[in-house]
Amino acid sequence: MLKKSLRALALGASALLLSGTASAQLNPYQKGPDPTTAALERNGSFSVRTSDVSRLSALGFGGGRIWYPTASGQYGLIAVSPGFTAPGSSMYFWGERLSTHGFVVIVIDTTTVLDQPEQRASQLMAALNHVTDLGRSRLSPLYGKVDATRRAVAGHSMGGGGALVAAFANPSLKAAIPMAPWNLASVLSFGAIRVPTMVLACQLDAIAPTAIHASAFYTALPSSTPKAYAEMRGDDHLCVMDGGGHYATLGKLGIAWAKRWIDNDRRYDSWIQGAGWSALSSLEVSDKRRGGF
Repeated sequence: MLKKSLRALALGASALLLSGTASAQLNPYQKGPDPTTAALERNGSFSVRTSDVSRLSALGFGGGRIWYPTASGQYGLIAVSPGFTAPGSSMYFWGERLSTHGFVVIVIDTTTVLDQPEQRASQLMAALNHVTDLGRSRLSPLYGKVDATRRAVAGHSMGGGGALVAAFANPSLKAAIPMAPWNLASVLSFGAIRVPTMVLACQLDAIAPTAIHASAFYTALPSSTPKAYAEMRGDDHLCVMDGGGHYATLGKLGIAWAKRWIDNDRRYDSWIQGAGWSALSSLEVSDKRRGGF
């Protein structure tokens, strides 16, 4: 009986191993262990290093900091912009958190802190191009680590508005994560966005009130475009920048969105449309919506 039990356990373990191997073979972009809620609410399993881009060497943006996994292989690339008057360091949380879950991430400094969303959009794209070039240079620590076919943008406030503009102008992007986005341009143009977009918002945002910014932008996105909206209860415009006690939830949502659409990793579906999404507490998330997938 003991031998039979041990044999059954061995067969079960083998089946799980083969299942995971088959899943990885079907999706060459899949990286990292199977996700759990607890794992998504903290830094991931990837060891990372940083590399700074000086303002003098940056072409089309103001420099920044890159986080990249030390493990071999190619990774999706994300560029993140800060908001109006803010330095790139205000968004360093996102560089570290996303990279430790298996992405190359550059958090940019803008050319000037007063740059508007359209300028930030072009700078996000310039930063993506810069890091892509580093991935092709044998002299760079990023050599061979950047998958130029899987790129995404994110940003806070005017940086979030810039992320939306970049998604509109660059349909080849795999994902966009505008955070408390601010943009006075007509939302009608966002009706042409085809890039999967998650809007993170702050309920008590007085600088970019959700009714005319984040929520309006989400509503303008086509019903056929994968999209999601999550609004942090009782917090202001800086909620995605200083955490406001929401870092665990914000990180979880951002990581899951990036994994699903940049890495095409269906293991993360739960947190953007399934049980994990349904489990978001109404005590923390005042409004949540999703569509297009």
